[in-house]
Amino acid sequence: MTERKERGRPPHPDLLTPAEWRVVEAVRHGMTNPGIARRQGVSLDAVKYHVANALVKLGFSSRRELRQWDGVRRDSALFGRGEGMEGNIALGAIGQIARSVKDIAEARKFYGEVLGLAHLYTFGTLAFFDCGGLRLLLSQGEGSADSILYFRVPDIHAAHASLSERGAVFVNAPHMIHKHADGTEEWMAFFNDNEGRPLAIMSQAKV
Repeated sequence: MTERKERGRPPHPDLLTPAEWRVVEAVRHGMTNPGIARRQGVSLDAVKYHVANALVKLGFSSRRELRQWDGVRRDSALFGRGEGMEGNIALGAIGQIARSVKDIAEARKFYGEVLGLAHLYTFGTLAFFDCGGLRLLLSQGEGSADSILYFRVPDIHAAHASLSERGAVFVNAPHMIHKHADGTEEWMAFFNDNEGRPLAIMSQAKV
């Protein structure tokens, strides 16, 4: 007697599927469903479907809960790290400054050709330049009008916990925003200063 095979897609070893993780990370980054659909090249219905599935799997009832969830995907370099570490971590040097622009193509030409800054990489409407070790992020029509200061930290989850204990109110949990071809992950979490202006902590991780 042959063994009966279950129909449908086999269960994924992680809590969320890769597609759900991509959408969840974008939600935690503060992006809207239409923005996620444009950035990831998928339909709006697909984004809504993945958000709904993630909410059910995690037992959440709102998008706000999803933004504050600090889960880490199993294939991340940070999975399983930092458990039991001391939470009192100091901020490092400023690693990135963000500025909103109206036209990313024209801005890239100005900062690269006119100012002579070294272009690092571009992702859609985001362009990154090196300023002597400090990274400049140009973002077309996204984010706040204020420049955002990004502080480097060695362990983003420990820093998040430490700053929260000191009274910093985060608008989202630490989340991976990009994975480079060499496997290096870019992690960030955003909070506000005492006057409501945006700040962030950032960290890189590699297996």
